[in-house]
Amino acid sequence: MSTSPPTLDKNKTDIESQSGIHITPVDNAESSTSATPTAEEVDLGESNVPKLSLPHLFWFFFYNFGLFAWGGPVAQIALIKDRLVIKDQWISLERFQRVFAVYQILPGPEAAELCMFFGCLSNGRLGGIVAGLAFILPGFVLMLVASYVYSLAGMDNKWFNASFRALQPVVAAMIFRATHKIADHSLHKPESKKTDPFLVIIAICTMINSALRLNILISLALYGVIYTLISRRLWIPAAILFLAQYIGYTLYVIFHGIPSPVSLALGIAPTPSLLHLFLLGLVAGTLSFGGAYTAIPFIQVEAVLKGGWLSQRVFIDCIAIGNVLPAPLVIFATFVGFQGGMKDGGLGVAFAGAVIITLGMFFPCFVFTIAGHKVLEKLVYNKFLAPFFTGLCASVIGVIAVIAFQILKPAIEGSMESFSIVPTEHAIQKASESGIAAVLYAVSLGVLYKFSGKWVVVVMVVVAAVSGQFLFI
Repeated sequence: MSTSPPTLDKNKTDIESQSGIHITPVDNAESSTSATPTAEEVDLGESNVPKLSLPHLFWFFFYNFGLFAWGGPVAQIALIKDRLVIKDQWISLERFQRVFAVYQILPGPEAAELCMFFGCLSNGRLGGIVAGLAFILPGFVLMLVASYVYSLAGMDNKWFNASFRALQPVVAAMIFRATHKIADHSLHKPESKKTDPFLVIIAICTMINSALRLNILISLALYGVIYTLISRRLWIPAAILFLAQYIGYTLYVIFHGIPSPVSLALGIAPTPSLLHLFLLGLVAGTLSFGGAYTAIPFIQVEAVLKGGWLSQRVFIDCIAIGNVLPAPLVIFATFVGFQGGMKDGGLGVAFAGAVIITLGMFFPCFVFTIAGHKVLEKLVYNKFLAPFFTGLCASVIGVIAVIAFQILKPAIEGSMESFSIVPTEHAIQKASESGIAAVLYAVSLGVLYKFSGKWVVVVMVVVAAVSGQFLFI
């Protein structure tokens, strides 16, 4: 047919009326060369992508995502999905799930990569770069400021610490709610939209593997293959692969012991010089498959255990700040670079170290996402690989669910520091603070399930920071 389907015309009209943006179809290297979209393109909703100018594209991603990227990577992905897929319908939900699954096998923060992906769809590779920078810039600036303020006050300041203590359960609630949003539709059969028990099992087994410290890359790849076999009713090979993972893990533990993050150490940053900081960011960014959570143990081993130029307490503080700020969680590397530069050569070197390690951290994801956009598009459109990405996406749900609970525990319990000084008094105080934190978590979760506006998160962060002055001092 020579005309677009009525549903696409209606979606286009709705988006134009809501945003004031004139929408034009975006040609893609893998799309049909004719004016009429192919059946695959119609199914994936390609013709709903608006063509935005670079300044407009920068402001769109800066305002809608960069400034509101609270709650860590899971919340950021949910925010992008809600706005661009559910509300504005740039692409179909099916295509988003495929894209999300593909980006799990790329290094770097998925939320930033998704912004680059949508930027490429709207205005080519340059649009992808602009969208990525717009998403990252607010968090980078805020982390730079937070690093400087930390160097002046530190977490020993009781007023600063009280606000931060109240923010922790609020952030934990944001991550839990966002995990639910990401899991929605991800555990459904693509054709029937009903919950697929095999995908649920994959998510649960991935959670078990995470608890066993089984490498995340093994789980992602393995369950992608297993679900591909299941979708083709190859039950015996799927069962053999499923059992092989635990047999192999058992043999590894028998001969080598339980896997430890220390095994990631390469010794590439013995001192926090600018060159070493850049290499540390570059290697961590290259190895950050699955997002920031795989970069955290690597930098910890290099800077805290191997290098010894960053204390464990300061490192934990930087992860906590990274969870609070509206930024990709890998922005914690900016803090690490600032502290390393401060120790190596003073304040000027600290700012330079923060910039240089951030460049190293984000360089791989920009290269893979922008330079490999056409290849990634082919992977997204490939129906033969669709079951693999569906299984991989379900496995990712298991990973982020574990992370949500891992963050919840310290957010409620708080720090064990100074417990040995006045054990009885501190135990009472700690129990009281944990109770207050639990209430904050429950209330925050209720608010997040009740309200969905983008300003809700900002209001919650401000209220928590202020209320901490009354609740934890």
